[in-house]
Amino acid sequence: MLGQQRPARGQLHVVNVATPSKNPASRLAKRSKVEIIKEKSDYLRHPLMEELVNDATFITEDSVQLMKFHGSYQQDHREKRAFGQGKAYCFMMRTRQPAGVVPNRLYLVMDDLADQYGNGTLRLTTRQAYQLHGVLKKDLKTVFSSVIKNMGSTLAACGDVNRNVMGPAAPYTNRPDYAAAQKAANDIADLLTPQSGAYYDVWLDGEKFMSAYKEDPKVTADRAFNGFGTNFENSPEPIYGAQFLPRKFKIATTVPGDNSVDLFTQDVGVVVIMDETGKEVKGYNLTVGGGMGRTHRDDETFPRLADPLGYVDKDDLFHAIKAVVAVQRDYGRRDNRKQARLKYLVHEWGIDRFRSVTEQYFGKKFQEFKPLPAWEYKDYLGWGEQGDGKLFYGIYVQNGRIKGEAKKALRAVIEKFNLPVILTPHQNIILRDVEPATKEEVVAMLRAGGVQDLVDWDSVDRLSMACPAMPLCGLAVTEAERGLPDINKRLRAMLTKVGLPADQELHVRMTGCPNGCARPYMAELGFVGDGPNSYQLYFGGNTNQTRLAQLYADRVKVKDLETTLEPIFAAWKANRRPKESFGDWVSRIGFDAVKTQAAAAAASLPAPAAPAAAPAANGNGNGAAPAAAAGKQLATK
Repeated sequence: MLGQQRPARGQLHVVNVATPSKNPASRLAKRSKVEIIKEKSDYLRHPLMEELVNDATFITEDSVQLMKFHGSYQQDHREKRAFGQGKAYCFMMRTRQPAGVVPNRLYLVMDDLADQYGNGTLRLTTRQAYQLHGVLKKDLKTVFSSVIKNMGSTLAACGDVNRNVMGPAAPYTNRPDYAAAQKAANDIADLLTPQSGAYYDVWLDGEKFMSAYKEDPKVTADRAFNGFGTNFENSPEPIYGAQFLPRKFKIATTVPGDNSVDLFTQDVGVVVIMDETGKEVKGYNLTVGGGMGRTHRDDETFPRLADPLGYVDKDDLFHAIKAVVAVQRDYGRRDNRKQARLKYLVHEWGIDRFRSVTEQYFGKKFQEFKPLPAWEYKDYLGWGEQGDGKLFYGIYVQNGRIKGEAKKALRAVIEKFNLPVILTPHQNIILRDVEPATKEEVVAMLRAGGVQDLVDWDSVDRLSMACPAMPLCGLAVTEAERGLPDINKRLRAMLTKVGLPADQELHVRMTGCPNGCARPYMAELGFVGDGPNSYQLYFGGNTNQTRLAQLYADRVKVKDLETTLEPIFAAWKANRRPKESFGDWVSRIGFDAVKTQAAAAAASLPAPAAPAAAPAANGNGNGAAPAAAAGKQLATK
């Protein structure tokens, strides 16, 4: 029912009969081990600070959990273990890059750090950030402090907090809607950044580095506002408290129609709504409850698409975001980390109850969700005009790994022409602010480094993504980044064999475990590792990433892909509607019909040829290609 008017915000306060008399997070209840570690850490300081300066090559499990909040995972390079000497410890560092925006100076520093302290490669993530692999413990402080002092940050890139906020990678200067979406991404990242100062204690010995960057004053004011119970009073962490969130939290912003950010896979999606002139922000549509991660053989874990929550006016965005975060903080499960994501809370409660409880923290009702146009997949590859007389240049990066001669060529271009860049949600990179007069020289320099023209890449490659997986990710049970290029070639050969066009598109995504970092559950054809050289196959996602794929088959061995997929592709070719995509065909007819039609098609197909052996991994942990092709992993147009 509706309660009294609140003068602080001037809107109705929604009260529910289930409103708790005290913050649910203050109750003593069964908690996971990680919850105890967080509580005892003095806001993420101890024992990490002590262990970073001892002589060991690793940190203990308690510090491993805290290290995530600072933007790093401890890893074991499984292919560099020496006999009898145990694990080969190293660290992956991840940056925070809201909307993927990277200043020129930071790009050059990251490139240097990769060569000096990493494994010589830069990894672009599916959340528009960098990962630097192979960093030794003794070098961590140097690497982290170098990032901080050069316009970068790793704070909250991992851990039970809001992660990097995604935004459309569109490099337009004449589109107020895109500018607003990118600003919202940056502001929300600032709003939810941990505040205790532990980050600077750990990496700069307590010196809070002062940069020219200043957050929007409205962010500061709205973070401090506590009219409806979103904040812990007098806490070093006003939003998170000592326990932080139950699990990781992911947000993306975009504009109507642009689903380059995989909006429906996010805990919170923010869609900018412009006024009638198209020049000013009117408000925002919000979605909640998306997420990809699941666990094999645990049916209580599952991928989920976000639901519409409602619409808020421009001035209410940060209050609404805080309200959603507070609900997850106070009601999300802390006893079982497999069930701790926001999507499970929304699933358990239903969107109506979730909305009602969120309105208590928001202090007003959400307005009706505004109508939106159809969503489209956009990747911004190739040349384009920014709108200010300058050009942008979108470069395809195979599975996000920048390496070899192509890495050197990219560095040379970015340094010579002082170019900022944008990292995209599909592991690619966009050069910005290219002067038209330098276009030919830019192309020539990249070609000299072996950067392929975009048209020289198969569309299956261009539309695919893979997580890093083996040999560094401790969760991976099989290959992804290193295995997908060969599998893509085999997929193209199958499509050609059954008579599909040479340019037939197919959205493919692969992960080495079920956690879903490359969002395989949104693909037309998703590969999810379930054992050595073995994958689950997910079918039926669509090209604009608005429909979940479903599990079609378990434990499909890599050597059996032709036997499994060729008849299915032949049935698709024979029975699809004009230009019907693979995902749409599967979704329309259902798995039973797919199996029936594939069995009929198999009878007319010649026996599949044995797949060619894939190139052996070189063991350096960066998924590098053989030397002759090491520079040819990027593409432009």
